[in-house]
Amino acid sequence: MKKFFSIVLMSSLAMGMYTAPALAAQEGPISKQQQLKMINVAHRGASGHAPENTMAAFQKGVDMKADYIEIDVQMSKDGELVIMHDTTVDRTTNGTGAVKDLTLEEMKQLDAGSWFSEKFAGEKIPTFEEVLDEFRGKTGILIELKSPERYPGIEEKVAKALIERNMHKPNNKKMVIQSFHHESIETSKELLPLLPHGVLLGGGWAGVTDEQLADFAAYADYFNPTISIVTPELIDRVHAVGMKMYPYTSRSQEQAYELFSLNVDGIITDYPEHVYDHPGKNQ
Repeated sequence: MKKFFSIVLMSSLAMGMYTAPALAAQEGPISKQQQLKMINVAHRGASGHAPENTMAAFQKGVDMKADYIEIDVQMSKDGELVIMHDTTVDRTTNGTGAVKDLTLEEMKQLDAGSWFSEKFAGEKIPTFEEVLDEFRGKTGILIELKSPERYPGIEEKVAKALIERNMHKPNNKKMVIQSFHHESIETSKELLPLLPHGVLLGGGWAGVTDEQLADFAAYADYFNPTISIVTPELIDRVHAVGMKMYPYTSRSQEQAYELFSLNVDGIITDYPEHVYDHPGKNQ
C-alpha cells in the first residue's frame, strides 16, 4: 500500500495563479524512468527566466529542452492573432489598453521586455504565425485560446494558420489546443479533429463529477487543472476516462517534486529546470 502525506505549498505569484493549501503525494524516491517520461511544459515560455510570451522566453524554453512551450493567443483590433496573456497590454508592456482595441501595428511598437529586465528591452509582442514559423519542429506548442469569448472567430483563424502550415495533423502529437472556455474547445475540436485538445480548470472544479469528466472526454484529451485541486483520486479518475493531466503552474522545486510524486503526465512550469532537476533525479 502506498502511504500518502500532505505538505503546505508555497504561495504563487499574482494574476490568479495560486497553489493549493496541500497536495497529497506518495513517499519514496522518484525513479529515473519517472523523470524521463514527465512532460515538461514551459509556461508562457521559460517565463521564470525571460519576459513571458516573448520570443526570448520561447527560445529559452527550447534551450532548456522543454517538451512544449505554452502560448496564449488573442486577437488584435484588426483581426491578427497575437501572443499575450492578459486581456490588456498594461502589465507586460510600456503601453496601455485592451488587446482587442489595439491594432497589430500599434502593439508592435510596444516594449514587451523591459518590465522584466533591461536585458530584454525592445522585445516585441509576437504574432501566432511568427511563433509557429520559428518553433515548428523545434518543440511542442501548447496553444491556449485566451478569453475567446472576446474574439468571435478566433478558433477558425487559429485553425486556418495551422492548416496553411500543414500543422493540423502532426505525426508526433506535439501540437495541443486548450482553453478555460470549454465551448471554444468543442468548436476547435470540430475544426481540427486530428489535433489533441484540452480543458483548463480553476479551483472551482475541485468537485468535478464523473459525469462531467465523461463529458470532457468526449472532445478533450487533456484535463489540465490548477495544482490547487490535484489529488491522487482526481488523477485516477481523469486517467480512467482516457484523459491526461498537465497541472499548472509549478513555480518551485518543491511543487515540481510533489507533482512528480503524484504521477501526473506533465508539469506546466515557469522553471523548466525544476522538472529535470528534482530531488529524486539520481535515485
